[in-house]
Amino acid sequence: MPTTKKEQIVFGMMMCTGMVVVMMTFNLWHNGLLSKMSALEILLQFILCFIIAFLVESFIVGPVARKIAFSLPFDKSSKILGVLAMSFFMVIGMVLIMSLYGMISAYLANQLSGASVLSTYLHTIARNFSLALPYQIIILGPLVRYVFSKFIKDKGRVVPST
Repeated sequence: MPTTKKEQIVFGMMMCTGMVVVMMTFNLWHNGLLSKMSALEILLQFILCFIIAFLVESFIVGPVARKIAFSLPFDKSSKILGVLAMSFFMVIGMVLIMSLYGMISAYLANQLSGASVLSTYLHTIARNFSLALPYQIIILGPLVRYVFSKFIKDKGRVVPST
Protein backbone atom coordinates (compact mmCIF):
# COMPACT_ATOMS: atom_id res chain seq x y z
CA MET A 1 0.00 0.00 0.00
CA PRO A 2 2.62 2.60 0.85
CA THR A 3 4.38 3.81 -2.28
CA THR A 4 6.81 6.46 -1.00
CA LYS A 5 9.44 6.27 1.72
CA LYS A 6 7.42 8.72 3.85
CA GLU A 7 4.30 6.56 3.46
CA GLN A 8 6.30 3.45 4.38
CA ILE A 9 7.48 5.14 7.58
CA VAL A 10 3.96 6.27 8.55
CA PHE A 11 2.46 2.86 7.72
CA GLY A 12 5.23 1.09 9.67
CA MET A 13 4.73 3.36 12.68
CA MET A 14 0.99 2.67 12.66
CA MET A 15 1.53 -1.11 12.49
CA CYS A 16 4.28 -1.06 15.12
CA THR A 17 2.19 1.02 17.51
CA GLY A 18 -0.75 -1.36 17.27
CA MET A 19 1.38 -4.49 17.59
CA VAL A 20 3.56 -3.19 20.43
CA VAL A 21 0.59 -2.00 22.52
CA VAL A 22 -1.19 -5.34 22.28
CA MET A 23 1.83 -7.66 22.46
CA MET A 24 3.51 -5.74 25.28
CA THR A 25 0.28 -5.62 27.30
CA PHE A 26 -0.28 -9.34 26.69
CA ASN A 27 3.26 -10.27 27.78
CA LEU A 28 3.24 -8.01 30.84
CA TRP A 29 -0.12 -9.48 31.84
CA HIS A 30 1.02 -13.04 31.17
CA ASN A 31 4.12 -12.55 33.33
CA GLY A 32 2.13 -10.90 36.14
CA LEU A 33 3.90 -7.57 35.72
CA LEU A 34 1.08 -5.37 34.49
CA SER A 35 -0.24 -4.70 37.99
CA LYS A 36 3.26 -4.39 39.48
CA MET A 37 4.53 -1.65 37.17
CA SER A 38 3.76 2.05 37.42
CA ALA A 39 2.24 3.92 34.48
CA LEU A 40 5.60 5.62 33.91
CA GLU A 41 7.43 2.28 33.84
CA ILE A 42 4.91 0.92 31.34
CA LEU A 43 5.25 4.05 29.19
CA LEU A 44 9.05 3.85 29.21
CA GLN A 45 8.86 0.13 28.39
CA PHE A 46 6.47 0.94 25.51
CA ILE A 47 8.77 3.64 24.10
CA LEU A 48 11.83 1.39 24.22
CA CYS A 49 9.94 -1.58 22.78
CA PHE A 50 8.42 0.59 20.03
CA ILE A 51 11.80 1.99 18.98
CA ILE A 52 13.35 -1.46 18.82
CA ALA A 53 10.35 -2.97 17.01
CA PHE A 54 10.23 -0.13 14.47
CA LEU A 55 13.95 -0.39 13.70
CA VAL A 56 13.82 -4.19 13.45
CA GLU A 57 10.72 -4.01 11.22
CA SER A 58 12.15 -1.27 9.00
CA PHE A 59 15.67 -2.53 8.48
CA ILE A 60 15.65 -6.30 9.06
CA VAL A 61 12.30 -8.06 9.05
CA GLY A 62 10.45 -5.87 6.54
CA PRO A 63 12.97 -6.19 3.69
CA VAL A 64 13.49 -9.93 4.29
CA ALA A 65 9.74 -10.63 4.59
CA ARG A 66 9.07 -8.67 1.39
CA LYS A 67 11.73 -10.66 -0.50
CA ILE A 68 10.40 -14.01 0.73
CA ALA A 69 6.71 -13.17 0.33
CA PHE A 70 7.03 -11.92 -3.23
CA SER A 71 9.36 -14.69 -4.34
CA LEU A 72 6.61 -17.23 -3.67
CA PRO A 73 4.74 -18.62 -6.68
CA PHE A 74 1.32 -16.97 -6.38
CA ASP A 75 -0.71 -14.61 -8.54
CA LYS A 76 0.90 -11.23 -7.77
CA SER A 77 -2.19 -9.41 -9.05
CA SER A 78 -4.14 -10.80 -6.07
CA LYS A 79 -3.77 -8.14 -3.39
CA ILE A 80 -5.21 -10.40 -0.68
CA LEU A 81 -2.60 -13.11 -1.29
CA GLY A 82 0.17 -10.51 -1.22
CA VAL A 83 -1.14 -9.04 2.03
CA LEU A 84 -1.50 -12.47 3.65
CA ALA A 85 1.99 -13.60 2.56
CA MET A 86 3.56 -10.36 3.72
CA SER A 87 1.69 -10.42 7.06
CA PHE A 88 2.65 -14.04 7.68
CA PHE A 89 6.38 -13.49 7.12
CA MET A 90 6.38 -10.17 9.00
CA VAL A 91 4.78 -11.83 12.03
CA ILE A 92 7.24 -14.73 11.94
CA GLY A 93 10.25 -12.42 11.81
CA MET A 94 8.97 -9.98 14.40
CA VAL A 95 7.91 -12.73 16.83
CA LEU A 96 11.32 -14.40 16.57
CA ILE A 97 13.23 -11.18 17.25
CA MET A 98 10.89 -9.45 19.67
CA SER A 99 10.49 -12.63 21.76
CA LEU A 100 14.27 -12.60 22.12
CA TYR A 101 14.08 -8.93 23.13
CA GLY A 102 11.41 -9.82 25.70
CA MET A 103 13.55 -12.59 27.13
CA ILE A 104 16.55 -10.29 27.41
CA SER A 105 14.37 -7.69 29.17
CA ALA A 106 13.05 -10.35 31.56
CA TYR A 107 16.56 -11.60 32.26
CA LEU A 108 17.80 -8.07 33.01
CA ALA A 109 14.84 -7.57 35.37
CA ASN A 110 15.57 -10.92 37.09
CA GLN A 111 12.19 -12.26 35.93
CA LEU A 112 13.42 -15.49 34.32
CA SER A 113 13.00 -18.52 36.52
CA GLY A 114 15.14 -21.66 36.43
CA ALA A 115 13.76 -22.96 33.08
CA SER A 116 16.19 -23.47 30.24
CA VAL A 117 16.72 -20.52 27.94
CA LEU A 118 15.86 -22.56 24.84
CA SER A 119 12.58 -23.93 26.21
CA THR A 120 11.60 -20.49 27.52
CA TYR A 121 12.37 -18.93 24.12
CA LEU A 122 10.39 -21.59 22.23
CA HIS A 123 7.46 -21.25 24.64
CA THR A 124 7.55 -17.45 24.27
CA ILE A 125 7.60 -17.73 20.47
CA ALA A 126 4.62 -20.10 20.45
CA ARG A 127 2.63 -17.92 22.85
CA ASN A 128 3.40 -14.70 20.98
CA PHE A 129 2.81 -16.20 17.53
CA SER A 130 -0.59 -17.57 18.59
CA LEU A 131 -1.74 -14.01 19.37
CA ALA A 132 0.25 -11.98 16.84
CA LEU A 133 -0.77 -13.76 13.64
CA PRO A 134 -4.56 -13.70 14.10
CA TYR A 135 -4.41 -10.17 15.55
CA GLN A 136 -2.37 -8.95 12.58
CA ILE A 137 -4.46 -10.67 9.90
CA ILE A 138 -7.97 -10.21 11.36
CA ILE A 139 -7.85 -6.94 13.31
CA LEU A 140 -4.81 -4.68 13.07
CA GLY A 141 -3.82 -5.20 9.43
CA PRO A 142 -7.26 -4.37 8.01
CA LEU A 143 -7.70 -1.47 10.47
CA VAL A 144 -4.33 0.12 9.67
CA ARG A 145 -4.82 -0.36 5.91
CA TYR A 146 -8.26 1.27 6.16
CA VAL A 147 -7.05 4.23 8.25
CA PHE A 148 -3.93 4.60 6.08
CA SER A 149 -5.91 4.63 2.84
CA LYS A 150 -8.57 7.02 4.20
CA PHE A 151 -6.44 9.54 6.04
CA ILE A 152 -2.84 9.25 4.85
CA LYS A 153 -2.82 7.95 1.30
CA ASP A 154 -5.71 10.13 0.06
CA LYS A 155 -4.31 13.34 1.56
CA GLY A 156 -1.85 13.89 -1.27
CA ARG A 157 -4.28 13.11 -4.08
CA VAL A 158 -6.13 15.68 -6.08
CA VAL A 159 -9.78 14.72 -6.37
CA PRO A 160 -11.05 15.47 -9.89
CA SER A 161 -14.07 17.70 -10.01
CA THR A 162 -17.18 16.51 -11.81
